[in-house]
Amino acid sequence: MLTAEFLAKLTAIVGETNLLTDPVDCYAYAYDNSRKIFPPLAVAFAISQEQIQAILLCCNEYRIPITPRGRGTGTAGGSLPEQGGLALSLERMSRIISIDPANRIIIAEPGVLNQEIQDAARPHGFFWPPDPSSAPFCTIGGNLATSAGGPHAVKYGTTRDHVLGLKAITGKGELIKAGCNTTKGVVGYDLTRLLIGSEGTLAIITEATLKLTPLPQSTGGITAHYKNIQSCAKAIAAIMAQPKIPSALEFLDKASLDLIRSRNTGLLPDDTHAMLMIEVDGSDVEINETGQAILTACKNEGLIKSERVIDSKALWVARKALSPLLRDIAPKKINEDVVVPVSRLPELLQGLTELSQKYRIANANFGHAGNGNIHVNLLVNPDNPDEMNRAEACLSEVFNLVLALNGTLSGEHGIGSEKRAYVGLEIDSVTMNLMKEIKHVFDPNNILNPGKLFPKG
Repeated sequence: MLTAEFLAKLTAIVGETNLLTDPVDCYAYAYDNSRKIFPPLAVAFAISQEQIQAILLCCNEYRIPITPRGRGTGTAGGSLPEQGGLALSLERMSRIISIDPANRIIIAEPGVLNQEIQDAARPHGFFWPPDPSSAPFCTIGGNLATSAGGPHAVKYGTTRDHVLGLKAITGKGELIKAGCNTTKGVVGYDLTRLLIGSEGTLAIITEATLKLTPLPQSTGGITAHYKNIQSCAKAIAAIMAQPKIPSALEFLDKASLDLIRSRNTGLLPDDTHAMLMIEVDGSDVEINETGQAILTACKNEGLIKSERVIDSKALWVARKALSPLLRDIAPKKINEDVVVPVSRLPELLQGLTELSQKYRIANANFGHAGNGNIHVNLLVNPDNPDEMNRAEACLSEVFNLVLALNGTLSGEHGIGSEKRAYVGLEIDSVTMNLMKEIKHVFDPNNILNPGKLFPKG
């Protein structure tokens, strides 16, 4: 319950037009792309760093849980206000503060959309490499919270690799500055990389200095079609074992391909049971040399055909539409973004096939194979208790398989609330306790996105 006194102080900070208290109005901030629903008791829209600091101090005074969020595109439940309290939307902090081509940086507030950063950088000959499929809709604050990646992470890395510095307000309401405006800097602890991926549990980022990358001269596409998953997985390992790597390397299994075929007649051959979508970039000479090396690496006993593609736009559109289309197969998907070393992909994909058959759960696998990052989608009916029990048992074995292959439970979606029950499988108790101590230093009253990341209990 939020007291009248607390709401009065909150109104004084943000103004009446930036505060919602009607449950109907607040409902839009009760969910994210995990499709779980936890209504907040109020929603505040901050428009400045000073307001965020004042809000956090106020919430500390009244011990009100506060859940920061961008546009709610995350799939792991990281922006769900599970304990009610206050949802703090950063969507109105949407200024690009400065663009500095000479030093290859953009400074922006957390509510700026990923696509807006790309659009601002492009006229200067640059781009910001993190490119999640939700780029037109997701905010850089959300990208920072989960260290988002995307198809081009295979060459360029994830969000952590493209941020020089941050300003943030800690859980106890203190303004901190991390990092610097230069590509070299080793003064003090690296709080920038600590905050990136912390899912709003330590501090609320109010400003980010983003490192830009020159746009490639040109790009080229390659597709490779395989008779089976095993041959496709071997090709992935062969491609990534050579010096010349692609800028994007996407894998699609038969279930994913069938879904694309159902919506795009004639786009894919009927006998393709696994496929690679490959992109190379650089100078024309680099594209030719890298492309030829990749075509050679693609060759094995299961290859149907591999070829250069002049225009791969239709394929990329279909690939990026895959995730929402999965609901055509089943009303719910249990979506995981596991990662294993690339050389272990054949074992992972074979294991996923066996587990899907063992538990009789429909499964579609696709994703950023160049990083070993596979999006596993268990397709289920939430109204079928038996199927949900089988899916839960299957998921547990999927995670055990991933860890046995020296992998990790999440590559870019984060932990949030969806994966927290499994975190103890990967992180030992001593390390977990240290992380909890760090959380306490930043947020001693545990008001900032409480309950996320760590297992309950």
